Amino acid sequence: MDHTNDSLKHHCGVAGFYSADPANIPEKLFYSLFSLQHRGQESAGISYRKDGKTVTYKDLGMVSSVLSRYLQIERLTNTGIGHVRYSTRGGNRLENAQPIAVTCNKGEIALAHNGNISNAPQLHAELTKAGSIFQSTSDTELILHMIALSRQKDFHSALIETLNRLEGAFSMVLVHDDSLIVVRDPMGFRPLYIGEKDGLVSAASETCALETLNITNYRQVKPGEIIIVDKDGQRSSFLTPSARISQCIFELIYFARPDSKVFDESVHGTRKRMGAALWDCDPVRGDIVVPVPDSGNNAAIGYAEASGIPFDHGLTRNHYAGRSFIMPTTAQRELAVRMKLHPIRETVEGKKIILIDDSLIRGTTSRILVKLLKEAGAAEVHLRLSSPELKWPCFFGIDIPTRDELISNRMSPEQIAEYIGADTVMFLPIEKLKECVGNDEQYCYACFCGDYPIDTGVNL
Repeated sequence: MDHTNDSLKHHCGVAGFYSADPANIPEKLFYSLFSLQHRGQESAGISYRKDGKTVTYKDLGMVSSVLSRYLQIERLTNTGIGHVRYSTRGGNRLENAQPIAVTCNKGEIALAHNGNISNAPQLHAELTKAGSIFQSTSDTELILHMIALSRQKDFHSALIETLNRLEGAFSMVLVHDDSLIVVRDPMGFRPLYIGEKDGLVSAASETCALETLNITNYRQVKPGEIIIVDKDGQRSSFLTPSARISQCIFELIYFARPDSKVFDESVHGTRKRMGAALWDCDPVRGDIVVPVPDSGNNAAIGYAEASGIPFDHGLTRNHYAGRSFIMPTTAQRELAVRMKLHPIRETVEGKKIILIDDSLIRGTTSRILVKLLKEAGAAEVHLRLSSPELKWPCFFGIDIPTRDELISNRMSPEQIAEYIGADTVMFLPIEKLKECVGNDEQYCYACFCGDYPIDTGVNL
């Protein structure tokens, strides 16, 4: 995580298609992955069937640059999968790009995975001792090794045996020979949807990737569900059920696109409720509500509607600034933030500003933004976060820094306010957050409270 983009990193996004009649599956994958680009910007790739073989193409970079060639040449096929990646485990290296495709004793397999396998270190040690040679540092490769080494005689039995040994988060799509397989882990950490239209079965991490292709007949893949789609149709089975569903609350707070549904909740609507809940417990009456674009937009709308305080764009975002990099000096880090976000003086001058963002990690960017707003004439800046205080790392697919790096683990809200130069800082209480979602007991809040749904094997 770099200091000029002081926010949680997206994890990954997956998509898969099966068509009863040959269709241009690579083109459909391009548009779906383009819709999921916010979930990972380091690499992109697709695997699809061609003349009885699995073809894989992947590279470092964005979907538009890596996969644009597939918009120009029609490739008719029945099935394919795709992936966009941000590296939560393993570095940004080409060998870690997905899908990962192999030919083994269980056939041709291509796999794209969203999540983190929390018992990966133990499995890696076991497989290495058994003689496995790894080509990547991604925990996704473990799954393929385990399938190949399984003593089960057929692929599907080997897959189920392997999946039942995994712990942690895995929403994934696979191509096995000419079939599409869709899997979600029994605790349901990561979202996954499946839809159908005119004989085309589609799966994706978020509904926005399906609706881009005008697919509106969809449902959530159930926790622990395995869906196989092939020439015989669509059928489901289930892994050993978990006693606890632990959907990632940060999908709704920050990761998912606002026009998506995840966990059968409207992302936009949920974020507005979070903003309104912030207002319910805020003792400060501001002059204007200003979002940090784009992460604070939806919560700021909810806050403004609930409070009656005018909403205004006091910060403008340069969408063409590109990706930021680690800057060695404070002045360079400030310049990098100025290139991306800059105040609108006539909006903020003389105003008491309620500044809304989704979360606070290290406080680096917030410190610079508060300084910029006050330089532009803001009378007061009150930072409001639509999530509780982040105090614990995640082991299920989010790149959260170590506990020592998390500012809320070292400072109280009053100390944070002094550090970043804000007049006050307030977080959404976890009890209020739970009121913003349905079935609140089915979410994971471990990054706020340290109550992990499974043993992580890490001494914190």
